[in-house]
Amino acid sequence: MATMLVMEPPSSQIALLHRISSIVSSELSLDEMLGEIVGLTAQVTDCDACLVYLLERDTGEIVLRASQVPHAAALGTLRMKVGEGVTGWVAEHKSVVALSSNAGSDHRFKRFQVLIEDTYEAFLSVPLVSGGDVIGVINVHHRELHDHTPDEIALLTFVGEQMGGIISKSLLAEANARLLEETQEMKRQLETRKLVERAKGILQTRYHLTEEEAYLRLRNESRRLRRPMKDLAEAIILAEDLSRKSESSEA
Repeated sequence: MATMLVMEPPSSQIALLHRISSIVSSELSLDEMLGEIVGLTAQVTDCDACLVYLLERDTGEIVLRASQVPHAAALGTLRMKVGEGVTGWVAEHKSVVALSSNAGSDHRFKRFQVLIEDTYEAFLSVPLVSGGDVIGVINVHHRELHDHTPDEIALLTFVGEQMGGIISKSLLAEANARLLEETQEMKRQLETRKLVERAKGILQTRYHLTEEEAYLRLRNESRRLRRPMKDLAEAIILAEDLSRKSESSEA
């Protein structure tokens, strides 16, 4: 009876599995996880720069979210369409692009003046995947000519596949948190509007003002006292309630 041989994964891949497993079981924020991807990528490729882009479903654009070289002003603002540049091409085709030299001469390349990395010689771009769908792209840059080995490409692809799922979950959590905050803000605005409307009614009755005059008085007092209109409206309502209770007790 033949014995089946089980091939063990390379030690470098085992080390990556352990590190990815520790990241997945942690409670890192999305930005912290993206920082971990940058660190993993640097470990795998010994690169001079790494950029991580995420796909923004609402706009259909790929947005820069993390980088090895500091790009504070560009994070969250530098974006391109799917299919645009090498990064967009990788996202569109879910394929790896490896350029060992003169990367900027590739016909798909799109240069951004704010990215010093775009002047580097070698460029490797792999998709960040979750459930078979591309959710982003990992870009690796080397200043000098660099032949990307099959092992290097395979390991970085492995990072993109393994980290994609947890990043996708973190993106969903981020979207849910944003939706919750928007909902709470709408509730706060509605509550403020109700209080202001009630305060206006009190001013109209007390001082025989029109609705517009009552609003202008509220607004001007808010500016003069440097207090939010909500606080001022609450004070007017409280004063009115106390006045009515006092009048009732005297009657």
